[in-house]
Amino acid sequence: MAVTAMVALAFLIPLGLVVAQLARERALADAERQTAIVVAVLMTTTDPTAVDRAIAAAGGPAAGRVAVHGLGGGSVGQRHARAEEIAMAAGQLKTVVTDVPGGLSYLEPVDIGQNRNAVVEVFIPSGELTRGVHVAWYALTAVALGLVVASVWVGDRLAAKVVGSARGLADAASALGNGQLDVRVEPSGPRELAEAGLAFNVMAERVKALLADERELVADLSHRLRTPLTALRLDAETLDDHHAAERIRHAIGNLELEVDEIIRAARKPRLAAAAAAAAAEPGEHSRCDASDVVRERMKFWSAVAGDQGRRCEAIGVDAPAPVPVARAELAAALDALLGNVFRYTPQGVPLEVTVSRRDGYVAITVEDGGPGIADPDRALRRGETNHGSTGLGLDIVKRVAYTANGTVNIARGRLGGASIVVLLADAEWTPPASSRFGFVGRLSRDPAERRRRRDEKGPAGFRTDRLRR
Repeated sequence: MAVTAMVALAFLIPLGLVVAQLARERALADAERQTAIVVAVLMTTTDPTAVDRAIAAAGGPAAGRVAVHGLGGGSVGQRHARAEEIAMAAGQLKTVVTDVPGGLSYLEPVDIGQNRNAVVEVFIPSGELTRGVHVAWYALTAVALGLVVASVWVGDRLAAKVVGSARGLADAASALGNGQLDVRVEPSGPRELAEAGLAFNVMAERVKALLADERELVADLSHRLRTPLTALRLDAETLDDHHAAERIRHAIGNLELEVDEIIRAARKPRLAAAAAAAAAEPGEHSRCDASDVVRERMKFWSAVAGDQGRRCEAIGVDAPAPVPVARAELAAALDALLGNVFRYTPQGVPLEVTVSRRDGYVAITVEDGGPGIADPDRALRRGETNHGSTGLGLDIVKRVAYTANGTVNIARGRLGGASIVVLLADAEWTPPASSRFGFVGRLSRDPAERRRRRDEKGPAGFRTDRLRR
C-alpha cells in the first residue's frame, strides 16, 4: 500500500506541474495572438482613436486588457506594467513578460517609423494563467486515489490468499503434532506455499505409515514374548520351593499383564492429544503413595536380595508420601533402579531405599555399596550404556520424575556406591504463608548462614544429609 501511494505521488506531482505549465503557455499564446492583431493595426495607422476602435472591434472580450504605449497622440488602454519596463521593452525591441499585480503583462515592441517604437501591452489575469488547472488536478487526484484503492484491494486479496494458505498449513502442522494423523492440506496460494503443502501431505502420509509399522512391530514383538513366559510359568510349577515358585509365578503374572497392556496400546490407534489430555487430568489413577509403593516393591526384591546375601533395607516408608504419579509408573521406575543394582553390582553388597518428604518434595533415594556410576550425565541420556543393556532404565526414571515436576540426581552415596535421588513434587504440599518482613527480612539474614544452608542442599534445594537419615 505504501509503495503504491508513493508511485501514485511520483506520477501525480509531475503531471500537476505539467498541467500548470500548459495553462500558462496557453495564456501567453492568447496574449501573443491579440498582440499580432494590434501590430497589424499599427502598420496602417498610429492614430490613438483609430487604434482603440480597431482593438475594440477585433479584440473580443479581452479587448479591455490590451493597451498601446508610445503613440504620437498618446496611449491607448490601461497600463499595468511599470514605465521603466515599458521603456526597456521599447529600447531593446524585445518581447518582455513581467509580473504585475493580479497577473502578468505581455509587452511587445513595434517599430512605427520615424525612429519611434510603440509597445503593445496585453494584461493576463491570474485566472487565465490557472484556468482549468484545478479541474485537472482534481481529476489527477481522483485517478491517483482510484489507483491506490484498487491496488490496496488487489493487494489485500492477494495477501488474504497467501495468509489463508499459510494459516491452513500452520493449523494442519499443529493438528499433526497433536496426533491427528489424518489431517491434510489443500495446496493453494503461491507456488512456494503450494509446494510446501504438497510436501506436508507427503510427510504426513509417511509419518502415518511409520507409526503404523511401529505399532505392528511392537505388537508382534510383545506377542512373541508370551511363548517364553508360558514356558517360565510351567517351569515355576515344577519347583520344590513353594515360596520361590509363588514369587516367580507372581512376577510372571505381572510381566504378562505388562505385555498385554503393550499389545493393546500398540494395536489401538490412540491420538497423542487425547492421551496427553488424559495424562494431564488429575485423578486417582495419576496419584499414589510413594511409601506404599516402596514397601510393596521392596517386599518383592527382598526375596532376591536374600538369595544373593544382600542387606536390603527400606527407610522412612512408615509416613505417607503422596506424589502426582500413577502407581504403575512409579513402580516401574523403582523396579528399573533396583533391577540395575541387582544386575550390575556384586552379590552381597548392601542396598538401601529411603523415602523423605520435605519442602514440597518427596525424595526416593536408592543407594548401594557397589562400584558406583562413573559418568552420571551419560547414564541419564536415553539409550547410552557401558554394560551392554538397552540403556532405557534410567531414562524411564527420569521421565517419571519430570512428569511429577521433579528431577533425578546421581552421586556417590554413603554406602560407597551409587546414590540415585528421584525428586518428585509433593501432591499435598501447600506453600507456607509469606513472612511479614517479606523481602527485607530475607535480605537481613547472615550471608554466611545462607551459604551454609545452600551448600547443605541437594537437587532442587533438598537437604542431602536428611535423605540419608
